[in-house]
Amino acid sequence: MDPVLALKAIIMGIVEGLTEFLPISSTGHLILAGSLLDFTGPKVKVFEIAIQTGAMLAVVWEYRVRIAAVLSGLFSEPRAQKFALNIVVAFLPAALLGLVFAKAIKEKLFAPVPVAIAFIVGGFVILWVEHRNRNRIEEERVQTVDDMTVLDALKVGCAQAFALIPGTSRSGASIIGGMMFGLSRKAATEFSFFLAIPTLMGATVYSVYKDRALLSLADIPLFGLGGLAAFVSAFLCVRWLLRYISTHDFTFFAYYRIVFGLFVLLSAHYGWVVWAD
Repeated sequence: MDPVLALKAIIMGIVEGLTEFLPISSTGHLILAGSLLDFTGPKVKVFEIAIQTGAMLAVVWEYRVRIAAVLSGLFSEPRAQKFALNIVVAFLPAALLGLVFAKAIKEKLFAPVPVAIAFIVGGFVILWVEHRNRNRIEEERVQTVDDMTVLDALKVGCAQAFALIPGTSRSGASIIGGMMFGLSRKAATEFSFFLAIPTLMGATVYSVYKDRALLSLADIPLFGLGGLAAFVSAFLCVRWLLRYISTHDFTFFAYYRIVFGLFVLLSAHYGWVVWAD
């Protein structure tokens, strides 16, 4: 494998893992990082989606005990059945809309400027939700993922569907959407982690199958390297985020999104950085 190409794959994997579960958009950061690294093209778009599996496996490992309990009780325990049903229901909106609009989204929105705009808009949405929560008198209705109803799951799933727009953030849409609909910060964050498993797996399988003509066995080491880097960085990020949300809100990430989005727009307008589509 070309050492330069391998280094680019590792950097992209680290970016994916560090941003997948934060409300700052992993897809948006991958598009921008790929542009800066001159790592672009149809095959790279498949790579960016495929390495999400590495980040997803970090969640599987972190919650392996809970996942094993759900799987073992799937045909006998109501609690496990309810949890699994909620994940399936929440997964469906993004999956169905993705099948319909995936091609148009890739062609029109996988570019730095649309991503920057989504960064900024998403930042202001986070600020609004956090401001609303600070002024709320009553306690959140849903304290844990086990308290969620099917309707709660459907609402979170509809919120996650907005993340089909690159730069919106899958985790940001599901977490902030969950908080809007009455979930506690911890419940919304953990449900977003669990929801990532079918969402990222489904996106990877669909993308690899659809664009299989672009790929060959020679691509496996590159994809594997990126996926491994994503796994390690995502595992560290998930552990950190769970500690962070116990004492902080998401305001910092909102300001980061706005400032970073404005920088991308200004740099593209004035030519400070040549962003490749």
